[in-house]
Amino acid sequence: MYNTAHLNSQHHVNMLITLNGKEKSLNENTTLIHLIEELGIADKRIAVEINHEIIPKSKYANYAVRDGDTIEIVHAIGGG
Repeated sequence: MYNTAHLNSQHHVNMLITLNGKEKSLNENTTLIHLIEELGIADKRIAVEINHEIIPKSKYANYAVRDGDTIEIVHAIGGG
């Protein structure tokens, strides 16, 4: 689980999403890449699912998060 408490510090809150099972407030103009950057995981190997649909990494920059979205972000852990 990622700490999302700081996401609203500089933006007016206009929408609610569910992020990894917890309700979160976001600016209405938040893109998926912005959310990932704010979470501090942009350099991690992650998978993102929004409303039961896997979002390809190539679409993160232009994917607009919408009010009511349910977002699951998981971090891939390698090993062997």
